[in-house]
Amino acid sequence: MHPRFNEEEFEKLKKITPIYQWGLETLLTKLKIVHEDLKNFQKRDAIDYVASRIKTPESIAQKLHRLGHTITAESAKTHLRDIAGIRILCPFADDIYFLAKLLRSMPEIGIESEKDYVSNPKPSGYRSYHIITEVPVFYSGKVENVAVEIQIRTEAMNFWATLEHKVRYKYDGKIPQHLGDELVEIANQISQLDNRMFAMHEIVKTQT
Repeated sequence: MHPRFNEEEFEKLKKITPIYQWGLETLLTKLKIVHEDLKNFQKRDAIDYVASRIKTPESIAQKLHRLGHTITAESAKTHLRDIAGIRILCPFADDIYFLAKLLRSMPEIGIESEKDYVSNPKPSGYRSYHIITEVPVFYSGKVENVAVEIQIRTEAMNFWATLEHKVRYKYDGKIPQHLGDELVEIANQISQLDNRMFAMHEIVKTQT
């Protein structure tokens, strides 16, 4: 039986979900301005694509269960920092750090934590830059800081993550050793490819 919210807690969860949506939309608006500014005025197109999502109640319940927390709305609000999430895809790995620095300088947006899985990939080979932001949301006469997770990665890193997710789902989270080793090797090759493409980009840029 899959973990799930009981009826009372599900109703409570429905009341807090819009707050995360508002925080998400606030940050997306700021990112849209950043994207247009970079492209039109700074001539640095560091963002290829931006996607966003709010975790489903089923996904929230499963994560709380996996982490050993009670499946309640308050527990989700307290323990989960990725109910609202944004993914930014970049042309080059160097753009990841450029955008991370830019996000740190955004007015009114707080930074709760950062994890650099680009320079320090997970044992599985996973690479991405994670930032937990705190976005102020004004509603019902008060301001509440809402956690929104941002993942920044290249297109190649995202392709790998999508493949790894499919393999993990296929084997119910228990990836066979030989496939796990192959995924790590592919991740290393993708990292080398990202570096070579950036080097090529820099050469072309200096000659134009």
